[in-house]
Amino acid sequence: MAQRKGCLIGCGMALVLGVGALVLLVFAVGKMKDVADESLLDSGVYQSVTVGEAEEAVRTRLPSGETFVKGALKEGGPAEPVGSTCSWYASSGSGKDAAETVFRFCYKDGKLAEKVEYRMK
Repeated sequence: MAQRKGCLIGCGMALVLGVGALVLLVFAVGKMKDVADESLLDSGVYQSVTVGEAEEAVRTRLPSGETFVKGALKEGGPAEPVGSTCSWYASSGSGKDAAETVFRFCYKDGKLAEKVEYRMK
């Protein structure tokens, strides 16, 4: 009887750990999808935006850019214009250089003051 009880406890623990791992995997995949939805930008969209456009018009074409990878995208980029607010995006393109390309949009006084493309360091 004691052996059977030990086996049941072991199987129960394995089941709980397996379900926990599955939940963790689903959560991780969801987070990665959120990052992709909020921080990836096609280079065509970057090219279509021009300096001087209204901030609201530009932001409607862009994802929010508010993800936990924002700090990594900011590193190694040029200095931000004084008094501006900026958003950073990773390139959604394919190829060797696309994975390291960052697009930055900086706004000041309700207009796009600067857009910069640089390689992540």
